[in-house]
This record gives sequence, C-alpha cells and structure tokens, in this order.
Amino acid sequence: MIKWKQAGRDFDDYGLDFSNPDFIKYAEAYGAMGHRISSANEFQPTLEKCIIARGVHLIEIPVDYSENERVLIEELKNSTHDLFPHE
Repeated sequence: MIKWKQAGRDFDDYGLDFSNPDFIKYAEAYGAMGHRISSANEFQPTLEKCIIARGVHLIEIPVDYSENERVLIEELKNSTHDLFPHE
C-alpha cells in the first residue's frame, strides 16, 4: 500500500519490491503438505483432497491485484478529494 500511495503522488519507487517465499517448500519444511493451484477451477478439487487426506495442508492461491491501483488510488482519491483537497 505504501508503494501505491507513493505512485499516486509521483514519488520514486525505492526499496518496496518484495517477493513471496516458496510457500509449498515452507509448508513442507514444517511437515505440512503444500498445494499450488493456478486457476480457480483447481481450488475445489484441491480443497476436497485436503479435507479427505490426513494432516496439515496449505493451498497457495494466486491473487490478481490488478484492480488495486484503480480502486485504492484513483477511486479513493476521487472520493476523498473534497475531504482532503491538498492531497
């Protein structure tokens, strides 16, 4: 969110790009079973397998954040402009 706020104010992007760990390997390091899905269609069958199987399971689900900039910067800025006219 800091990166989006800075982008909305035309600040330089510095030191805000982080990547996630390999959650599957992370789960396995603690004795859990990791599952990676690549589409919404894979979620239900994967979840059903996890429910049936014994043990702890982690399901890595991709999230599309492409709407965040529009909603969290543009729409929020437009809706709060009257409250904070100098922002």
